[in-house]
Amino acid sequence: MTKGTIKSIKGQIIEVEFLADKPHIHDLLILESDDNVKMEVYSSSGANSFFCLALTSVTNMHRGATVLNTLQSLTIPVGKEILGRIINIFGKPQDGKGDIAVHDTKVIYNKDSNFEKIIRPKEILPTGIKAVDFFSPILKGGKIGFFGGAGVGKTMLLTEIIHNVVILNKDQNVSVFAGVGERVREGHELYETLDESGVLEGISLIYGAMGENPAIRLRTAIAGCAIAEYFRDTLEKNVLFFIDNIFRFAQAGYEVATLMNGIPSEGGYQATLPSEMAQLHERIVSTEKNNITSFETVYVPSDDVTDYGVQSVFPYLDASIILSRNIYQEGRFPAIDFFSSSSAGLSIEIADILHYQTTLDAQRLLKKAAALERVASLIGESELSLDDQIIFKRAKLIKNYMTQSFFVLENQTGREGKYVPVSDTVVDVRAILDGKYDTVDAEKLVYIGSLKEISGI
Repeated sequence: MTKGTIKSIKGQIIEVEFLADKPHIHDLLILESDDNVKMEVYSSSGANSFFCLALTSVTNMHRGATVLNTLQSLTIPVGKEILGRIINIFGKPQDGKGDIAVHDTKVIYNKDSNFEKIIRPKEILPTGIKAVDFFSPILKGGKIGFFGGAGVGKTMLLTEIIHNVVILNKDQNVSVFAGVGERVREGHELYETLDESGVLEGISLIYGAMGENPAIRLRTAIAGCAIAEYFRDTLEKNVLFFIDNIFRFAQAGYEVATLMNGIPSEGGYQATLPSEMAQLHERIVSTEKNNITSFETVYVPSDDVTDYGVQSVFPYLDASIILSRNIYQEGRFPAIDFFSSSSAGLSIEIADILHYQTTLDAQRLLKKAAALERVASLIGESELSLDDQIIFKRAKLIKNYMTQSFFVLENQTGREGKYVPVSDTVVDVRAILDGKYDTVDAEKLVYIGSLKEISGI
């Protein structure tokens, strides 16, 4: 091992000097007097000095202390042994179930991506959630983002998808959940939900909670990606990769850059944000043999979707699902904005032709109704022309029909969860557009499953 000396400590950033045998980026350093104190080489700060990320407490560090270069990067345990367990980025269990006897480890960084084996997703993955499957279908092997401000249901939507996709298809996939900068309470609730549902044995969880230092949060998403790659390539499994919340990944990089006095870029974010997002997302890909389907929640600060940190995620997604606070306040859940949400799966080449055409017709109708809303609020719906009344009524039927009771919220709402096949959703919306439900009270469609539940039609 080569030796260096700590020059300065600023929060979680440690500046270390090496006069000989300089370290490489991502090398793991330990304190000579305490090998439990770890830091990672992040970037150079001078001819012989380097900025390092403190991965553990800085309490025992001081200027002049000697550090040792392990000549290795951060590794994480992988394999079937970590399924059903919660770990941190060091592979230490966080669930109170004792040590994990693993037989294999993997460096969290991947330098050997083979882009020749990557394929483009072409198959839809059903979730049983009407608004998602109809307006923004998810591609198997694609990347999906759930965008929304605080308290509009991002995590609940993600948890319901875990229930419907993982729990109802537990023999077909393995799953990885990376909790990046989210609340400990939410992580604990998810763990209990998975345990009670009997699917915990098929999912591996890695947490870097909100209270952790930014270096831990920055590396948690990367470590989760390494686990997903191992399941895809070594165990040859199809993988469902859940990240909650990818915005906290960007935010952690911002905090690190601030501590290093980095010159900010657009919107005040770190100049390295685009490359950090690229390095992560370019590893979440599908190959000729197996795929990784990623589901990412994206916190939208102040409900401003134009925020640069939010915008940095969009280029890598196959489907973007936008949650609206206005829709949430109207009492419609999931609060999905049908106009802003989009998906590459909604095309003639991938989706069924009836699904494709019905979605276009529904969006056209909803846009016409949106233009009539202000007029209707001023003079009343009954004062609209007969044709406009029909448009307004059918739009209301569709919006109410797209509400849905979630399985994971049964204890809170008292309503039984609903799983609706996409074929039923398409047929139902087509029937509404064709006027078959014009005489039905729109309130009867709130939180139902399919239209088959309405009697007397």
